[in-house]
Amino acid sequence: MTPNAHTDPADSPLGKAVATYRDTYAPELLFPISRTPKRAEIGLTAANASGRLPFMGADLWTAFELSWLTPRGKPEVALATFTVPCDSPNIIESKSLKLYLNSFNMSRFDSADAVRATLVRDLSAAAGVYVGVKLVLPDVFDAQPIHELSGLCLDRMDIDCDVFQPAPELLTATFGELPVTETLTSNLLKSNCLVTGQPDWGSVQITYSGPQIDQAGLLRYLVSFRGHNEFHEQCVERIYMDLLTRCRPVKLQVYARYTRRGGLDINPWRTSHPAAAPANVRNARQ
Repeated sequence: MTPNAHTDPADSPLGKAVATYRDTYAPELLFPISRTPKRAEIGLTAANASGRLPFMGADLWTAFELSWLTPRGKPEVALATFTVPCDSPNIIESKSLKLYLNSFNMSRFDSADAVRATLVRDLSAAAGVYVGVKLVLPDVFDAQPIHELSGLCLDRMDIDCDVFQPAPELLTATFGELPVTETLTSNLLKSNCLVTGQPDWGSVQITYSGPQIDQAGLLRYLVSFRGHNEFHEQCVERIYMDLLTRCRPVKLQVYARYTRRGGLDINPWRTSHPAAAPANVRNARQ
């Protein structure tokens, strides 16, 4: 049964003391939050109603703290990746996901496949669509790569920054000249948790085709999120829509990789056109 989605993140476990951590399987700990209210803030109410969004993509999660017991009581560990489609009705609040994963700690499963099947079932029910799950077992831990986002890094520029709330008016593009195709990156993305105000650190990659975007203005715009309170997924969609509206690219992709908290990282990816999802490869800060 699909859990009821919530619209107020303040009702989630975020920022609240947990008296007792559940260490036996408890799918009811998952806290789905409707995407609709925050999308309405960036003008996507009509798109949601029609079922058509101006982007495709997914939220790519990595769970670094997953453990369970074999039928004989021996602990097993794994990394897990979750792919939540961006057209899911709900996001899953991250602390609730951490608490849910902790509930596997003293639970017995017949196999890693049984763990994966359980994760698929529960996360899909919470998100409202099928959620892809992959387990990475210890015998391939050593093969897990670390790689920085590719592209021209904006952080090389020595600029003045004095705006620390999202300011789309900082975005400009050169219209009337030949279009360009380029990939730009920054490690200076920082926002704050919508509920607790704790800092969320990230790196962002923007790939586009169209009028050339002013790079200094783009970097100042990305820095302007530094005082902004919003979940990762919502920040990336706001960046995408501001770029789409102000710079009018023909093609656009926005991909952010955020540092982990509580053993989880969330890496939203939005694209204007069908494309293969980025490889879920962590960077040095993750």
